[in-house]
Amino acid sequence: QVQLVESGGGLVQPGGSLGLSCAASGSIFNVNAFGWYRQAPGKQRELVATITSRSITNYADSVKGRFTISRDNAKNTVYLQMNSLKPEDTAVYYCNARSGMYFYWGQGTQVTVSS
Repeated sequence: QVQLVESGGGLVQPGGSLGLSCAASGSIFNVNAFGWYRQAPGKQRELVATITSRSITNYADSVKGRFTISRDNAKNTVYLQMNSLKPEDTAVYYCNARSGMYFYWGQGTQVTVSS
């Protein structure tokens, strides 16, 4: 079992920046990759970024060049730094951990980009 707790969401103006954190606990040593997903109202949950145990990263085209995923293994924490935010980035952001065939999710944190 892996437990994930997100933090850092909030309201930010277009063009602004926001950082999210995901604290992981439990059987972390089995996790192959962590990721951030988001779900906007009326839309399906979509991939934002992933980072593997070797820190190989992958990004959705919509966030490339603006978002950065990173991890601190000593703190068992995964981060998502979001810059140049747009109104269309508004969504609930979820942290995800993949361990073999299993997927674990955090409770989500709301990010709202609005003037």
